[in-house]
Amino acid sequence: MIWKRSAVLRFYSVCGLLLQAAASKNKAKGSQGQFPLTQNVTVVEGGTAILTCRVEQNDNTSLQWSNPAQQTLYFDDKKALRDNRIELVRASWHELSISVSDVSLSDEGQYTCSLFTMPVKTSKAYLTVLDVKYLKEEDANRKTFTVSSTLDFRVDRSDDGVAIVCRVDHESLNATPQVAMQVLEIHYTPSVKIIPSTPFPQEGQPLILTCESKGKPLPEPVLWTKDGGELPDPDRMVVSGRELNILFLNKTDNGTYRCEATNTIGQSSAEYVLIVHDPNALAGQPGPDHALIGGIVAVVVFVTLCSIFLLGRYLARHKGTYLTNEAKGAEDAPDADTAIINAEGSQVNAEEKKEYFI
Repeated sequence: MIWKRSAVLRFYSVCGLLLQAAASKNKAKGSQGQFPLTQNVTVVEGGTAILTCRVEQNDNTSLQWSNPAQQTLYFDDKKALRDNRIELVRASWHELSISVSDVSLSDEGQYTCSLFTMPVKTSKAYLTVLDVKYLKEEDANRKTFTVSSTLDFRVDRSDDGVAIVCRVDHESLNATPQVAMQVLEIHYTPSVKIIPSTPFPQEGQPLILTCESKGKPLPEPVLWTKDGGELPDPDRMVVSGRELNILFLNKTDNGTYRCEATNTIGQSSAEYVLIVHDPNALAGQPGPDHALIGGIVAVVVFVTLCSIFLLGRYLARHKGTYLTNEAKGAEDAPDADTAIINAEGSQVNAEEKKEYFI
């Protein structure tokens, strides 16, 4: 009976571990669907900025806003930084929104929303503060006024092609404002990336490396090098625009290829490490042996069934022996009283044997 309880406890322990593993796996899957979402905010100096962080799927995980200096502004609905300009707009499991009033140029920068999963997930929101200056002039007769407005802000490559609109409202315009628009043209250094035509280059096959370069002005042309020097075999390595075409790969082509792109703003480069694989070695790589896996599963199932069968036989035989010993001594009794006395004696002896065995 002790062995039976031990087996049952082991069975429940295994089931508990399996359930715990399944719960952990489901929790991990749920956390993978959690991710904070933010948006960049633009506000005029002196105005109010609203920073919003949303999470579509959240299992009661905390949210936090921090400023460009990595100081915590709000942790859920709890204020962490003593700044009267910063107030809570909305706090829930799916959203944390805060407001920053009387914004100054010093508030500009990258704000971070953190979702405290394992690991912690973050999303960035850039706050742009526009410095707008007004200038009012009047003529000598004090009948005509000239008002000018200057907008000063920092730009990056993402602002290229953005339209800036200036709108003028006046009572003399009959409710039809005057609007002027200026499209920004931002020049920036190139960004370079090398894209291979195949992820596993093989000996004897061709390979095309494409140098994808983006910049303004457009970088043209690009420069290809290998291991810090010129291309060793111009007959097999043909450069066409941004592409490097290697006609027939061999082991001597192994190395680091570099693509450089330059425009009037600056220079940038990217590298690609070429490893030529042997096609015979790739073809001979063993895949997963499904027959072996199936055999192992069959053996495990067979051993489990045999263990259950043997356990059942052991329990059945043990129970039968116990019932037989209980009635031992009552078969040859001449009457009922003697049979009862003999049976009680057998039970006493059995208990004594059991105590002696333990």
